[in-house]
Amino acid sequence: MELVCLDVEGVLIPEIWIAFAERTGIAEFRRTTRDEPDYDKLMRYRLTLLERHGLRLPDIEAVIASMTPLPGAKAFLDALRERYQVILLSDTFQEFARPLMRQLGWPTLFCHSLEVDETGRVVNYRLRLPNQKQEAVHHLKALNFRVVAAGDSYNDTTMLGEAHAGILFRAPENVVREFPQFPHVTDYAALRTLIDESFARLRESAR
Repeated sequence: MELVCLDVEGVLIPEIWIAFAERTGIAEFRRTTRDEPDYDKLMRYRLTLLERHGLRLPDIEAVIASMTPLPGAKAFLDALRERYQVILLSDTFQEFARPLMRQLGWPTLFCHSLEVDETGRVVNYRLRLPNQKQEAVHHLKALNFRVVAAGDSYNDTTMLGEAHAGILFRAPENVVREFPQFPHVTDYAALRTLIDESFARLRESAR
């Protein structure tokens, strides 16, 4: 009955596009959903940058292969999964996620996919469905789950609002300022405490 939905980048793993920006030296790739609320606009911007600089999927994969989860992320996730069902809801892509999901013990992940041509050029992206984080939480609630969600970016806020309880985790100041209705924490111990307290309140209110 109790289920936790977590964003991935910025919560459990580093931001892939920021790591890519650092590796390539192209600062424009540092723009993420922490800065841009319009996901389609952000992805079109990224695709344009990839094309302009002649970068392909193998270039991104080479960066991802060197990445590891955030310190403490796997222990936090493992302990959380002992008590609750957990689903990761991310606007990353299947082609990016597998190496990092392996390091996290293969948690359940809902994300999107890329269209890549025979040369490795990323030509488009495919959403699993529009606003998939909020939609996933909505339907999980319809299945009679109590849902607590946590994320760090603009694209997480509809998910947090849809959940029975939403938490911002290590969010930038602009997101924290614009969404004061969500409590904000910056370490895994505090996040786990808020998750447990949220479910305790939900259990109490259901009596």
